[in-house]
Amino acid sequence: MKPMAHLGVGIGWRPEIADAVERLDGLDWVEVVAENICPGHLPEPLRRLRERGTRIVPHGVSLGLGGADRPDPEKLAALAERAVALGAPLVTEHIAFVRTSSPLLEAGHLLPVPRTRDALDVLCENVTIAQDALPVPLALENIAALFSWPGEELTEGQFLTELVERTGVRLLIDVANLHTNRVNRGEDPAAVLDAIPLEALAYVHVAGGVERGGVWHDTHAHPVPPVVLDLLAELRSRVEPAGVLLERDDDFPTEAELAGELAAIREVVTARGAAPQPAAPEPAATQPMTTLPVATDAGQAAATEPERGACEAARIRVALGQAALLSALVAGTPVPEGFDRARIRTQVRALAAKRADVVAKVAPELPGILGGRDPYREAFLAYAKRRPMTAGYRRDALDFAEHLLIQDLPADPAARRRLTAWWRERAGARPPRRVVRWARALAGRAA
Repeated sequence: MKPMAHLGVGIGWRPEIADAVERLDGLDWVEVVAENICPGHLPEPLRRLRERGTRIVPHGVSLGLGGADRPDPEKLAALAERAVALGAPLVTEHIAFVRTSSPLLEAGHLLPVPRTRDALDVLCENVTIAQDALPVPLALENIAALFSWPGEELTEGQFLTELVERTGVRLLIDVANLHTNRVNRGEDPAAVLDAIPLEALAYVHVAGGVERGGVWHDTHAHPVPPVVLDLLAELRSRVEPAGVLLERDDDFPTEAELAGELAAIREVVTARGAAPQPAAPEPAATQPMTTLPVATDAGQAAATEPERGACEAARIRVALGQAALLSALVAGTPVPEGFDRARIRTQVRALAAKRADVVAKVAPELPGILGGRDPYREAFLAYAKRRPMTAGYRRDALDFAEHLLIQDLPADPAARRRLTAWWRERAGARPPRRVVRWARALAGRAA
């Protein structure tokens, strides 16, 4: 595999810290959430960074390459467009699923895929489809998880190794996620680092989190703890990463604190005594590999009918499992057999809280109309229990507002008029009349 170009030490670019990022000394590169930028209208601070030669890498969060469906061509085209607009050396995404198509549900979050042969076959095909559609190399990130799937057949190291061997994809290793999975799933980060092909490493993520009740929450809203820096040192003892990036998505600290965290990361990366000599990885599988062919459009033509049928059968099995899990997480259906029910309940609460927070960010007027943060969250969480998200956060905000209006809420007439005006301006339609609202409310109670 061709060595990665040197990136250095970087930070995740966010609008809230754009001015501070421009002033950070020694910053080598930045990463942007791909879905949050428009290629033809880059934010001015990001455009200035590019003009002065700072490398920018788009980081996707919505492809869902671990999902049962093949990647959405429009989402792939959008990611490719951003790579070109930014002059990016590569693009990155996640080993996760984020939605199901039957039923149509959105998680609004990166969820773990089962480490099974079926899931690996589906992921490999999806990755190959994505690679064919992108103008630059693709790297995939290991994710943090609150729970494990029952009946897994491979370790994390085996799963990642075979993914690289079958697709040639690069890896984005998040050492904070390794720590999260150590706490939440009992996994050994050193064993993962020992097993994976480090020659495929694109770059590294570092982030903070917090432990509550024996569960580690990968918040990206807390300082990087020493235990995560220790894992960065573990990785650095095995290989010299082309790039290391600090992620911070909320509760942004002062510019001095950001600079201090970057300095701590740089100190680990440049520490003397590190031994960047990755050995060839040990064979990952302890059982015969029964892999299915990767089925791109060209590959489908060459595959035999039984092989194509096996690929589709794997997709169906993965789809059924993911639909049952996601329905339990966001639609209140029973938890599938074999899952840790306490952990699933924790994930349900976390997803609902994140959904409320993100809707408040994309529609910041709503908390004000509803009387503040607490009344907004109470109303939104009640709505979310019965209304899973199906089409993204902006649509979710409109659906939430319509849900309130159907019930003649908020109770204050002035607030209700403001909410009606807000909904009408964004939905481009007249709000439902009172008789229609009553009918919908009755239908909802009957359901």
